[in-house]
Amino acid sequence: MSKSIMLLAMAGLVAAVSACSRPAPQQEFVVVDPEPISIEPVYTGKYK
Repeated sequence: MSKSIMLLAMAGLVAAVSACSRPAPQQEFVVVDPEPISIEPVYTGKYK
């Protein structure tokens, strides 16, 4: 039973090392200017 435990421990160690050694993928950072929700009303005078 101790051989199977050691085998599982070694497999877990190999999996952890291989997962950590992989470089992280480069992520793109995109900035988008939001469009205005509504247009500000323009003052045109009292009776126009």
